Amino acid sequence: MEIRILSKSDAQVYQEVRLSALRNNPEAFGSTYEREVNVSLQEVAERIEATAEKFVLGAFHNNGSLVGIVTFVREDSPKMSHKGNVFGMYVAPEGRGGGLGKLLMSELIKRAKCCEGLEQINLTVVSDNSSAQKLYKSLGFEVYGLERNALQFNGHYYDQELMVLYL
Repeated sequence: MEIRILSKSDAQVYQEVRLSALRNNPEAFGSTYEREVNVSLQEVAERIEATAEKFVLGAFHNNGSLVGIVTFVREDSPKMSHKGNVFGMYVAPEGRGGGLGKLLMSELIKRAKCCEGLEQINLTVVSDNSSAQKLYKSLGFEVYGLERNALQFNGHYYDQELMVLYL
């Protein structure tokens, strides 16, 4: 398994995994398959291009296939730059059950700690996603709030737990 920061050249495989995530677990993400399916590869490449304040990690199986993704974005406001956020965490079904999610998040935390002045990492997780909650808690994240009806999909509302890891 190789975990690395994705580059523009990974746009195609990233988009395939992202769209799969939105199809397989639509309740877990703020965006939708219908919204993302028409995004150009050029725009995807620009979205995943790493900067000092943002990166997307990819986990590649030994056969070269991308099986996990997660995004880190630091707040850019001077009053909020002590915080970073995790978005789009997803491990494909064929990559689940072997600790890949923990490896991805551990790598994200390690890299985020290199951001000078960063004090905390925030994320949200759908409140009925117990496996994701367990993963985040095992890495030191703690719940600090609950947003009721945070997401609405196909007439069903989903609550989200707000979690933080203090560095």
